[in-house]
Amino acid sequence: MNETIDISSLPQGHPVSIYFREKELIKQLIEELQDTDPEAETQKYYNIFNQLSEIERRFERKENQLFPFLEKRGWNGPSQGMWSFHDNLREQFRLLRKKIGDRDFEVVRTDSNYLISGIYRLLLVEENVLFPNSLEILTEEDWKDVRKGEEEIGWMLPEAPAAFPEQKEDEYIHPSQDHTKRELSFSLENTAHYDEGYMTVDQVNLLLRTMPLDITYVDENDKVIFYNRGEERVFPRSAGIIGREVKFCHPPKSVGTVLRILEEFRKGTQNESSFWINFKGRLIYIRYFAVRDNEKNYRGVIEMSQDITDIKEIEGEKRLLDWD
Repeated sequence: MNETIDISSLPQGHPVSIYFREKELIKQLIEELQDTDPEAETQKYYNIFNQLSEIERRFERKENQLFPFLEKRGWNGPSQGMWSFHDNLREQFRLLRKKIGDRDFEVVRTDSNYLISGIYRLLLVEENVLFPNSLEILTEEDWKDVRKGEEEIGWMLPEAPAAFPEQKEDEYIHPSQDHTKRELSFSLENTAHYDEGYMTVDQVNLLLRTMPLDITYVDENDKVIFYNRGEERVFPRSAGIIGREVKFCHPPKSVGTVLRILEEFRKGTQNESSFWINFKGRLIYIRYFAVRDNEKNYRGVIEMSQDITDIKEIEGEKRLLDWD
């Protein structure tokens, strides 16, 4: 079943078409990495390396979307063999990242060649075996379902690919399924790009001030670096807490619990903790979430408090506007 794939025959948003677009990006990043001296241009090298490490998205899509569908059709080979190949490359990325951090540039130069060689071997197997056979085995409906799941995982590409199957502009599409790339109808001046969308500092402040939640962000050094100034906070805050150690921002009787939460979050043994208390005749829901970056490093904790007294009393349904 191995044969050359005619990419031009596939819709732009087809999962295999996306894999091939990513392949071109991977090759470009590898060339840039090879042309950059890790010792003389360390930051540039590290930035390119980080972009290349986004190949993890590609691995996750195959492992969690493509491989399961192939298994359903009776082909278990990729799950048994290629997954191990992914894990080997993951380990190489991890070790190389450490060597870059240690500034062990001779080893970086050597190990990067092994990493690049492994990536090229993987791309070759994908193009000559995995993708041609997958196109033979999977149905059109399979590919639609594969693509749906990929939306949650993401891509290496700088922007979301075209929708698959192609959607007509005038038909209703649920927001969770709307992946059409549109011309932006608003200015990007003074905005910052977040994971999804763009906002100015003023818009971010308005958003956080309007949210019916108390939010406090404590960084990895246990210092308070942010809280939102809402109209009616559950627990009062003042600007004096910015830069203060979080253990001094809680009553003595609850400090032990807060420190235990921080300790477990930092160790990676827990990611969330929840409490609910009666406060001034209201039921308050308090939640703590560990904040971690893309490398799973601990970056602090978010504390969220919300008055849920009225929410807890909701029953049945309300589907009509009752302003009149």
